[in-house]
Amino acid sequence: MSASSSPSSLDPIIEALQAIVGSDKVRTDEEVLGTHGRDWTKAYQPAPLAVVFPRTLDEVQAIVKLANDKAFAVVPSGGRTGLSGGAVAMNGEVVVSFDYMNRISNFDPIDRTVVCQAGVITEQLQDFADEKGLFYPVDFASAGSSQIGGNIATNAGGIKVIRYGMTRDWVAGLKVVTGAGEVLDLNRGLLKNNAGYDLRQLFVGAEGTLGLIVEATMQLTRPPKDLTAFVLGASDFDGIMNLFNRFQAEMDLTAFEFFSEQALQKVVAHSGLARPFPDACPYYALLEFERLTDDTEAQAMALFEDCVEEGWVLDGVMSQSLEQLANLWRLREDISETISQWTPYKNDISTVISKVPGFLTAVEELVTKAYPNFEIIWFGHIGDGNLHLNILKPEDMDKDEFFEKCGRVSTGVFEIVQHYGGSVSAEHGVGLLKKNYLGYSRSPEEIALMKQVKQVFDPNGVMNPGKIFD
Repeated sequence: MSASSSPSSLDPIIEALQAIVGSDKVRTDEEVLGTHGRDWTKAYQPAPLAVVFPRTLDEVQAIVKLANDKAFAVVPSGGRTGLSGGAVAMNGEVVVSFDYMNRISNFDPIDRTVVCQAGVITEQLQDFADEKGLFYPVDFASAGSSQIGGNIATNAGGIKVIRYGMTRDWVAGLKVVTGAGEVLDLNRGLLKNNAGYDLRQLFVGAEGTLGLIVEATMQLTRPPKDLTAFVLGASDFDGIMNLFNRFQAEMDLTAFEFFSEQALQKVVAHSGLARPFPDACPYYALLEFERLTDDTEAQAMALFEDCVEEGWVLDGVMSQSLEQLANLWRLREDISETISQWTPYKNDISTVISKVPGFLTAVEELVTKAYPNFEIIWFGHIGDGNLHLNILKPEDMDKDEFFEKCGRVSTGVFEIVQHYGGSVSAEHGVGLLKKNYLGYSRSPEEIALMKQVKQVFDPNGVMNPGKIFD
């Protein structure tokens, strides 16, 4: 069926959706269903009934009320950059895309807040803040395509968490349509508000299972000054942790990332970027700070020299220009895009920072023992205890066979996560991919309460069903 089907041939649900948003904003053609019915995961085949493109809060509310009335499911769609299957529609759901709800308004220079519709691209907000002499600090590789609504729904983190925290720390207010079709205006931009439960925070990270985020009041801050980055090479992961502890104790870092030699090799071969220095090292750290004065640079260099003397660092380079800063960051930020050609099996896991070395070692030993011929790519955000484990698919192996083999070892990985008191999903959400493993991070009592919360906001179960839990 296409968007131009005659009225007499239309499914009653399609016809009702067209009455809400117009016939040109309801799409049923195969290409649109395929692109808007999935996210970056490649493990699921999309099969939505339709994709609808609302332009107003009233239209969103009418869609949700129709879903309750006609008993169909709704799946929210933002930039579709998620990695957990949270935006996948594969059972005849109606996908609600926020592509046309992308306006920024109500900028307040005193409160440093701005109102964004759910479809505002992350980079769009970053650019707007920059034009106003301010800064939106939540940043990651998909900033050019991810949307604010999706960032909030998954509580996106990224590369600056060590200094600026997660998305939830920058959400001053939310306007949502609950699964029951009610409009809630939550917190209204207040910095201090202890009048009862903060329902706003329930919707942050809920992956669209409680309702649809339509509008957000986002907090901005001052821009950082003269950002400077080191890339440092280490012989082992203990060296990475030692230099993290040393720098963190004496400087205010804006980022601390790590990646393996295998990851660097892939990026250099794919992008043509230069290696940071000639000799290969097993692991690399990228740390960033504000060079506020010449004394700051001197302090950073002194710390670097101390780390070399301790044997924690084998070599290093410090950015001397904005271009060099950007290129050093690309060594880390280009990893996900580069390895996507190998259809990687991804795990986004975390523990407390002090336990990261043992955590990484245990996981790597498990995966290497189970599948010695699989290539493993490590990178992540050491500053917040978040590791990204990527197992690359051999070229001669079928995708389904590969994912089945990796799925078998996932139980062991998540048993290690549980042993270390960690999370099976540090920043990408649970979605479809992780829901069978939620019990490794959350107790039965917690999960039971989550289901009760879901029932309160979405009594008929129309909002993104099957995600997080069944």
